Formats: sequence, C-alpha cells, structure tokens
Amino acid sequence: MDTLQKQLREIGVEFESGLTNSEIDQIGEKFDIQFPPDLKEFYQLGLPVSESFINWRKGIQSKDAENEIKERINWPLEGILFEVEKNDFWDASWGSMPASFAEKAIIAIEKYLTYPKLVPIYGHRYIPMDPLERGNPVFSIFQMDIIYYGYNLATYFSNEFSFEIANELRLENPREIPFWSGYTD
Repeated sequence: MDTLQKQLREIGVEFESGLTNSEIDQIGEKFDIQFPPDLKEFYQLGLPVSESFINWRKGIQSKDAENEIKERINWPLEGILFEVEKNDFWDASWGSMPASFAEKAIIAIEKYLTYPKLVPIYGHRYIPMDPLERGNPVFSIFQMDIIYYGYNLATYFSNEFSFEIANELRLENPREIPFWSGYTD
C-alpha cells in the first residue's frame, strides 16, 4: 500500500493523514459500510482527497459532504432503476416482470439490497464490501454498464492512473461477485 500511495502522490494525487480507527468506526456507522481490509489499510496510510475521490473524513464532519457520499453510495441503485424504467432492464432471477414501474422498482430495490454492497472509491468506481476480504475487484459502474476496472485494488489504481505495479500485485482473474460480475463485459 505504501508503494501505491507513493505512485499516486508522484502523479499529483493529494493525500491527508490516514483515517483513524475511530474515524473508520464513525464512517461505518454513518454510511452502513465496512471497508475491505486492503482498502481500510490504504485509507489508514493516507486518505486521498483529490477531486473525484471520496473524502470520507469530510463525510463525518459535514452534512453536505455526508449527503454527497450517500448519493455516491446510492448511484448503482439509481442506475439500475433508470435502466428498469427507461430500457426495460430486468434480471431473470427477479421473476416475472410486473407491468408498472412502481412494482418493478419495489422488486429491483428488494433484490438490490441482497447484493454485495458497493463502496465508492473514485468517480463511479466501486469495490464490493462482501466478501470482507483482500482482493476484491473494482468495478466501473454507469447504470448497467459494468466493467472490471481492476481485479484488485492495486490493478485498479494502476489502470485508473496509468502506472505500472509489481507483478506480485497483479491478478490474472477477478474474484466473482454475485450479481455485479454477471453484468461485466
């Protein structure tokens, strides 16, 4: 993680001091999330605060920042609902598609709440909270346009910011994440 932060600093990403255990607990309570261990370690070393990164510290200090983070957390659900309403998206596992959008939305939301929760990192890039283990992939999510943007946190940062990482940090295959992996290209 030190090397990743060093590389990010070299390309101009700004960092504040890392999150404390107390701040991580507050974030968990306020946003009903847990950081996977590798992301938690990354944030404890230093918190990226450049544009498009989630400033978790501000989220526990400011109501405006809290609302912005909640919007980012809800972005994937909003995208699914947009696709359901505008493009007749319907996952086969949801059963028969009702006629009204209101009924569709109820089912889509119920199902969404059963999927691994996504934690925003940067822009519309998300890491699943479940499994709560190192090595989760990072997805780029725009409505139902979902792609693997990194097979783990290291490959994500390498892809997003165009720098090389050590071979031992690379993964050949991503971890499969229920629902989300099924819609990747």
